[in-house]
Amino acid sequence: GQIAQIIGPVLDVAFPPGKMPNIYNALVVKGRDTVGQPINVTCEVQQLLGNSRVRAVAMSATDGLTRGMEVIDTGAPLSVPVGGATLGRIFNVLGEPVDNLGPVDTLTTSPIHKPAPAFIQLDTKLSIFETGIKVVDLLAPYRRGGKIGLFGGAGVGKTVLIMELINNIAKAHGGVSVFGGVGERTREGNDLYMEMKESGVINEQNIEESKVALVYGQMNEPPGARMRVGLTALTMAEYFRDVNEQDVLLFIDNIFRFVQAGSEVSALLGRMPSAVGYQPTLSTEMGSLQERITSTKEGSITSIQAVYVPADDLTDPAPATTFAHLDATTVLSRGLAAKGIYPAVDPLDSTSTMLQPRIVGEEHYETAQRVKQTLQRYKELQDIIAILGLDELSEEDRL
Repeated sequence: GQIAQIIGPVLDVAFPPGKMPNIYNALVVKGRDTVGQPINVTCEVQQLLGNSRVRAVAMSATDGLTRGMEVIDTGAPLSVPVGGATLGRIFNVLGEPVDNLGPVDTLTTSPIHKPAPAFIQLDTKLSIFETGIKVVDLLAPYRRGGKIGLFGGAGVGKTVLIMELINNIAKAHGGVSVFGGVGERTREGNDLYMEMKESGVINEQNIEESKVALVYGQMNEPPGARMRVGLTALTMAEYFRDVNEQDVLLFIDNIFRFVQAGSEVSALLGRMPSAVGYQPTLSTEMGSLQERITSTKEGSITSIQAVYVPADDLTDPAPATTFAHLDATTVLSRGLAAKGIYPAVDPLDSTSTMLQPRIVGEEHYETAQRVKQTLQRYKELQDIIAILGLDELSEEDRL
């Protein structure tokens, strides 16, 4: 095919009749720019326009592309490397290593677009995923193969909590983790990488012994990359679940940026926006990602997703759509972090569908409820103490 027009990160490509690529196929543009530098851009087909033209979204910058350049249809969706060789490495959305440690020695690749597991493959029994973090396990326990929303602004200890979880699943369950950085700061991605090396989650001497694979598509990437990088990370996690039959932790930071990138792409493709300017396919896109994160008979993917809430409005379509998929929420509170209480999990705001007597047992349930009552009472009394002082309280309240 040939490039017919370029609109920012979106390309229209004309193909000979009868040679049209399928939707979601990867196209590769190879050539030289005006200065003679080699160009290699991968795109993904999003729409068939008719007249033997397709509209594709680029996964990297489209600088230097010109009309008439040759485009090759790879005949398959984007495929990324999977398996043990991915551990300890950093990838971009195309599955190319970006950590300057040489190529990945694996021949196993997997396409990023797959159907979700069928009903008969799913594992339906409810079991708790023990994190080893006491406040979480007691008050808002995670579900094995469930999805957990992590709420908290900058600097309340999200990264440290994530490191702790990666360490614990490696030690207690022999499982591995995949971290997907979706549209967040590159600096934070770098900090996380450095901290992982320090704590031994990534083993520099023997890279195969590492416990985590990192996939980044940060803020500076075009929207096509940010929209697909979550799927790249998920595909790597699925391989560990389905083939290696392991319990996997999948971190997505930040799920809101996935929606945001989808909205940018949607506008570029000329779709009518829906509520608050989001894409009309918002819940479909979210569903196709979230439905693949689940427990099967082979293993489980437990997903922890940082959720950015725009302007703290929980009714905004992006967080509202995310909530529909979550089994538990962990809310990190700035007030607790300021007091130096870490992990700064707010015990009254965090919720879990797993906190039921028939799942965790009567004793656990009763204990959790009593803890919550005590904390709630303390919260009510705080105002009285602040205004009137401790002396005004009754004997039982002072305790």
